[in-house]
Amino acid sequence: MGRMKKEATLIINIINIDTEPKMERSLVLIKPDAMPRRLAGAIVARLEEHGLRLAALKMLHMDKSLARQHYAIHQDKPFFEGLINYISSAPIVAAVFEGERAVEVIRKIMGTTDPAKAEPGTIRGDFGLDIEHNTVHGSDSSETAEEEIKLFFNANEIY
Repeated sequence: MGRMKKEATLIINIINIDTEPKMERSLVLIKPDAMPRRLAGAIVARLEEHGLRLAALKMLHMDKSLARQHYAIHQDKPFFEGLINYISSAPIVAAVFEGERAVEVIRKIMGTTDPAKAEPGTIRGDFGLDIEHNTVHGSDSSETAEEEIKLFFNANEIY
């Protein structure tokens, strides 16, 4: 194959890498404010309705140690202790969803962090109470998702 043809093939392959759908996993936590309002099923259903596959699911009462690990990125922020107390105050549902660009899709379905600013039709827009009680957490990148999933699930719990 000539040099020009090899270069053209390389460029096409790079373009395909950037434009092909990316299969990934993301962690979703259904937070304590959603549980007494019986929203877990509705939240899981919304995510599945958008083509995401449920790969793992469990209900747990997150202890403060796990909460501190999970939210370590926020440890220097003024809301950190309140967040730790809130997320460990009652049972939650942890789930792993899988699909093309799962992180991006889930973040769009969830809506912005502050329910007052979230679009109607998003999970937070429809169910969030306020910025501290915003019903769901979703991974913010595929790299973060990998780490977060390991905190909540063993490999043999993900299908």
